[in-house]
Amino acid sequence: MASSGNEVLSWTSQDPRQSQLFSNIGVLYRFNTDTNAQGQSVTTLWRAIRANKEDRVAKLEWAPNGGLGRAIIGKSTLPMADLVRPDGRVLDCRMFNGPDGYQYRWRPSSNSYNDVVLQDHNDNVIAFYRPTRPTRYNIGDVYGELHFVRNAGAGIVMHPPLMDTVTVTAMLYRFVMTYGL
Repeated sequence: MASSGNEVLSWTSQDPRQSQLFSNIGVLYRFNTDTNAQGQSVTTLWRAIRANKEDRVAKLEWAPNGGLGRAIIGKSTLPMADLVRPDGRVLDCRMFNGPDGYQYRWRPSSNSYNDVVLQDHNDNVIAFYRPTRPTRYNIGDVYGELHFVRNAGAGIVMHPPLMDTVTVTAMLYRFVMTYGL
Protein backbone atom coordinates (compact mmCIF):
# COMPACT_ATOMS: atom_id res chain seq x y z
CA MET A 1 0.00 0.00 0.00
CA ALA A 2 1.91 3.05 -1.17
CA SER A 3 1.23 6.16 0.85
CA SER A 4 2.15 8.79 -1.73
CA GLY A 5 -0.83 11.00 -2.51
CA ASN A 6 -2.63 9.83 0.62
CA GLU A 7 -3.85 11.98 3.47
CA VAL A 8 -2.20 10.43 6.54
CA LEU A 9 -3.52 11.13 10.03
CA SER A 10 -1.54 10.00 13.06
CA TRP A 11 -3.81 8.42 15.68
CA THR A 12 -3.07 8.88 19.38
CA SER A 13 -3.95 6.54 22.25
CA GLN A 14 -4.49 2.81 22.47
CA ASP A 15 -8.11 3.54 23.41
CA PRO A 16 -9.68 4.98 20.24
CA ARG A 17 -12.61 6.38 22.28
CA GLN A 18 -10.27 8.94 23.84
CA SER A 19 -7.93 9.91 21.02
CA GLN A 20 -6.94 12.46 18.40
CA LEU A 21 -6.11 12.23 14.70
CA PHE A 22 -3.65 14.80 13.46
CA SER A 23 -1.33 15.69 10.59
CA ASN A 24 1.44 18.24 10.15
CA ILE A 25 -1.20 21.01 10.06
CA GLY A 26 -2.72 20.07 13.43
CA VAL A 27 -5.53 18.03 14.96
CA LEU A 28 -8.28 17.21 12.47
CA TYR A 29 -10.46 14.84 14.52
CA ARG A 30 -10.85 14.37 18.26
CA PHE A 31 -12.74 11.59 20.09
CA ASN A 32 -13.74 12.59 23.61
CA THR A 33 -15.49 10.18 25.98
CA ASP A 34 -17.34 11.32 29.09
CA THR A 35 -19.99 9.93 31.39
CA ASN A 36 -23.35 11.74 31.23
CA ALA A 37 -25.71 12.50 34.14
CA GLN A 38 -27.37 9.07 33.73
CA GLY A 39 -24.00 7.30 34.11
CA GLN A 40 -23.79 6.38 30.42
CA SER A 41 -20.50 6.65 28.54
CA VAL A 42 -20.80 8.92 25.51
CA THR A 43 -18.09 9.47 22.91
CA THR A 44 -18.24 12.62 20.81
CA LEU A 45 -16.29 12.97 17.57
CA TRP A 46 -15.23 16.54 16.82
CA ARG A 47 -13.79 17.78 13.50
CA ALA A 48 -11.66 20.92 13.35
CA ILE A 49 -13.07 23.41 10.86
CA ARG A 50 -10.57 26.21 11.57
CA ALA A 51 -8.30 27.34 14.40
CA ASN A 52 -10.10 26.99 17.76
CA LYS A 53 -13.39 25.94 16.08
CA GLU A 54 -14.80 22.40 15.95
CA ASP A 55 -18.01 20.84 14.66
CA ARG A 56 -19.60 17.81 16.25
CA VAL A 57 -19.57 15.00 13.71
CA ALA A 58 -21.01 12.15 15.75
CA LYS A 59 -22.15 11.12 19.18
CA LEU A 60 -21.75 7.49 20.24
CA GLU A 61 -23.82 6.39 23.23
CA TRP A 62 -22.37 3.17 24.64
CA ALA A 63 -24.49 0.38 26.08
CA PRO A 64 -24.58 0.14 29.91
CA ASN A 65 -22.27 -2.91 29.81
CA GLY A 66 -19.69 -0.97 27.74
CA GLY A 67 -20.75 -2.63 24.50
CA LEU A 68 -22.12 -1.13 21.32
CA GLY A 69 -25.05 1.24 21.77
CA ARG A 70 -26.37 3.82 19.34
CA ALA A 71 -24.68 6.28 17.01
CA ILE A 72 -25.93 9.73 16.08
CA ILE A 73 -24.20 10.94 12.93
CA GLY A 74 -25.54 14.20 11.60
CA LYS A 75 -29.32 13.81 11.63
CA SER A 76 -29.22 9.99 11.50
CA THR A 77 -29.55 7.72 14.54
CA LEU A 78 -28.70 4.04 14.18
CA PRO A 79 -27.35 1.13 16.19
CA MET A 80 -23.54 1.18 16.37
CA ALA A 81 -23.68 -2.47 15.37
CA ASP A 82 -24.92 -1.35 11.91
CA LEU A 83 -21.57 0.43 11.41
CA VAL A 84 -19.53 -2.73 12.15
CA ARG A 85 -21.70 -5.58 10.82
CA PRO A 86 -19.73 -8.86 10.62
CA ASP A 87 -19.25 -10.32 7.14
CA GLY A 88 -19.46 -14.08 7.59
CA ARG A 89 -17.41 -14.66 4.43
CA VAL A 90 -14.20 -13.00 5.70
CA LEU A 91 -12.71 -13.34 9.19
CA ASP A 92 -12.59 -10.02 11.09
CA CYS A 93 -14.34 -8.18 8.25
CA ARG A 94 -16.89 -5.53 9.23
CA MET A 95 -19.30 -3.78 6.87
CA PHE A 96 -21.36 -0.60 6.88
CA ASN A 97 -23.47 1.43 4.48
CA GLY A 98 -21.95 4.82 3.70
CA PRO A 99 -23.75 8.15 3.43
CA ASP A 100 -23.82 7.58 -0.35
CA GLY A 101 -25.84 4.35 0.13
CA TYR A 102 -23.00 2.06 -0.96
CA GLN A 103 -21.61 -0.76 1.15
CA TYR A 104 -18.06 -0.49 2.51
CA ARG A 105 -16.02 -3.02 4.46
CA TRP A 106 -13.07 -2.94 6.82
CA ARG A 107 -10.94 -6.08 6.63
CA PRO A 108 -7.43 -7.16 7.53
CA SER A 109 -4.99 -7.09 4.62
CA SER A 110 -2.33 -9.66 3.98
CA ASN A 111 0.54 -7.17 3.71
CA SER A 112 3.57 -6.99 5.97
CA TYR A 113 2.32 -3.83 7.73
CA ASN A 114 -0.78 -5.56 9.21
CA ASP A 115 -2.95 -2.89 7.60
CA VAL A 116 -6.71 -2.97 7.97
CA VAL A 117 -8.12 -1.80 4.64
CA LEU A 118 -11.42 -0.13 3.80
CA GLN A 119 -12.86 -1.28 0.49
CA ASP A 120 -15.65 0.35 -1.45
CA HIS A 121 -18.41 -1.59 -3.25
CA ASN A 122 -16.01 -2.23 -6.18
CA ASP A 123 -13.28 -3.61 -3.85
CA ASN A 124 -11.09 -0.50 -4.28
CA VAL A 125 -9.04 0.27 -1.17
CA ILE A 126 -10.08 3.83 -0.29
CA ALA A 127 -8.55 4.04 3.20
CA PHE A 128 -6.54 1.94 5.60
CA TYR A 129 -5.48 1.85 9.22
CA ARG A 130 -1.85 0.98 9.88
CA PRO A 131 -0.72 0.08 13.41
CA THR A 132 2.66 1.62 14.28
CA ARG A 133 5.18 1.29 17.06
CA PRO A 134 4.23 3.74 19.82
CA THR A 135 5.84 7.08 19.05
CA ARG A 136 5.73 10.13 21.32
CA TYR A 137 4.51 13.45 19.86
CA ASN A 138 3.66 16.67 21.68
CA ILE A 139 -0.04 15.92 20.99
CA GLY A 140 0.21 12.42 22.47
CA ASP A 141 1.59 8.94 21.90
CA VAL A 142 0.73 7.64 18.43
CA TYR A 143 -0.24 3.98 17.97
CA GLY A 144 -1.38 4.01 14.35
CA GLU A 145 -2.11 5.95 11.19
CA LEU A 146 -5.34 6.39 9.25
CA HIS A 147 -4.60 6.76 5.54
CA PHE A 148 -7.18 8.19 3.14
CA VAL A 149 -6.42 7.18 -0.48
CA ARG A 150 -7.38 10.39 -2.28
CA ASN A 151 -7.91 9.15 -5.83
CA ALA A 152 -9.15 5.59 -5.22
CA GLY A 153 -12.59 4.48 -6.34
CA ALA A 154 -14.87 7.43 -6.96
CA GLY A 155 -12.30 9.78 -5.39
CA ILE A 156 -14.73 11.00 -2.71
CA VAL A 157 -13.16 9.56 0.46
CA MET A 158 -11.90 13.05 1.42
CA HIS A 159 -15.39 14.60 1.20
CA PRO A 160 -16.73 15.34 4.69
CA PRO A 161 -19.75 13.02 4.89
CA LEU A 162 -17.74 9.97 3.81
CA MET A 163 -14.50 11.01 5.53
CA ASP A 164 -16.39 11.50 8.79
CA THR A 165 -18.10 8.10 8.46
CA VAL A 166 -14.77 6.43 7.66
CA THR A 167 -13.28 7.97 10.81
CA VAL A 168 -16.21 6.82 13.00
CA THR A 169 -16.19 3.29 11.57
CA ALA A 170 -12.38 3.02 11.85
CA MET A 171 -12.68 3.85 15.55
CA LEU A 172 -15.51 1.33 16.01
CA TYR A 173 -13.56 -1.32 14.09
CA ARG A 174 -10.55 -0.81 16.37
CA PHE A 175 -12.87 -1.02 19.40
CA VAL A 176 -14.70 -4.22 18.38
CA MET A 177 -11.45 -5.97 17.40
CA THR A 178 -9.79 -4.98 20.69
CA TYR A 179 -12.70 -6.18 22.82
CA GLY A 180 -13.84 -9.12 20.68
CA LEU A 181 -17.35 -7.78 20.08
